[in-house]
Amino acid sequence: MTNKAGRSGSCILAGFALAAMLSCTTPSASAHESDKQTDRRVADANALATTDTASRPQPQSTRRSVARAEKGPYYVDFRARTAASWGHAFVWYGKTSEKAVEVAGLTPAGDTLAYVLGHITFVPSETGASYGDLDPEYLTASYRVYLNEADAKRVFAYIKELQASSPVWNAETINCTGFIGDIAEFMGLKVPHRWQRPENFVNSLKEINGGRQMVRLSAK
Repeated sequence: MTNKAGRSGSCILAGFALAAMLSCTTPSASAHESDKQTDRRVADANALATTDTASRPQPQSTRRSVARAEKGPYYVDFRARTAASWGHAFVWYGKTSEKAVEVAGLTPAGDTLAYVLGHITFVPSETGASYGDLDPEYLTASYRVYLNEADAKRVFAYIKELQASSPVWNAETINCTGFIGDIAEFMGLKVPHRWQRPENFVNSLKEINGGRQMVRLSAK
């Protein structure tokens, strides 16, 4: 009985010793494996470093700079605002680095009588800024599109030409949504049904173009 107990004790001690040896050697094996993995990672990094730099992802700060450049220094902002009745659609346009904006839209010239008459006949128009166009509290919808300098020159020239060639206003046929729709079409944007409320028109314009922010005109 005593011999069995002694042998059992020896086995237990041997087991403890083996466990102690394993516990000491395991970290060494892990460290060795880690060293090999580190060597592989360094080798992989060196291999990547030899590839064409153009294929590597750009740093985040560079991507942000490119994104800002892609938006361009110029813009056309299709806007809608509240009015006494139907509302009004118009555009802001200009350079992103400048606070001053130019405004273009089509409205009846004169007072309320001109507006009323414009529902049954053609009345003289105005194509510049109207009351409330510069006030953000009246804004109901906005869709801004950016352009590079060359395209902006063409678009801005077209806007001024459109202003000069729009002498009359009519609520049903020659109105503000039709006016800014012509600008959008010239810029190559998809244009929704024009005879709807200004707010709905601007929101639809943005939606059918997928919120597209940059426009590049086709070559002449």
